[in-house]
Amino acid sequence: MEQMIQDLHSHTYYSFCGGDKPEEIVEAAIAGGIKLFGITDHNYGIGNARMDLFYYSGSDIGENYERTLVRYYDHMNLIKEKYADQICVLRGIEVATMKEGRIALPDSADISFFDYCLVENLDLTDISVAHGDLFAFAKRCGCPVGVAHTDMFAFIEKLGQKPEDYFKRMAKEHIFWEMNVSYDSIHHYREHPYMLRFFEDEEQQRIVRESGVRLSIGFDGHRVKDYLPERVADYCGRVTEMGIKLAFEE
Repeated sequence: MEQMIQDLHSHTYYSFCGGDKPEEIVEAAIAGGIKLFGITDHNYGIGNARMDLFYYSGSDIGENYERTLVRYYDHMNLIKEKYADQICVLRGIEVATMKEGRIALPDSADISFFDYCLVENLDLTDISVAHGDLFAFAKRCGCPVGVAHTDMFAFIEKLGQKPEDYFKRMAKEHIFWEMNVSYDSIHHYREHPYMLRFFEDEEQQRIVRESGVRLSIGFDGHRVKDYLPERVADYCGRVTEMGIKLAFEE
């Protein structure tokens, strides 16, 4: 059976920190042999639409938030259809939970129609609208959920829970955990310590494997010029060799 090579974390010009057209990042993924590709722009970049208004505290920009989410989804759906015979594109969104400014996803915003979402800032329990409750927030999202660039073992320990039990519940509720393998100029070529630790720690691997929770691989790309699809493929292969299933793998 052909190995699934997936990248479920990428950004376009819809994210304030992104720089490329959706077509450009999808074509880079195709050229790199990616089979399943998720576009996950930041909710605040999509919903607030314009950076100048986002940073201007006196502006009232919330009234069109949901409309811009739908518009973004419709655009990504056109991208999905355009490249359907070359790659499977998923219409995702990265959801911030941090309370600062206009970053967090508004309570009223519906994202249930997306193929999935990546949730970030969960471990910042004091300033996260999720208040450390992943499972309640996942229900609020209403679509498949992945936890982005978070040290889940440290987070679970902070909650005072057993990782075996927590990961089993994640598996039961179809919540996956992202291995963020970014290595680019936007992130100053830093690698996530939690990710490096996981691929070296056989006990962590055993707990995840036996729990049944799935992992995803995400390059978290912001510039096509920095994209390393071979790095993505390598880490997908490592997960498969561990006997752990990838997100959306049949």
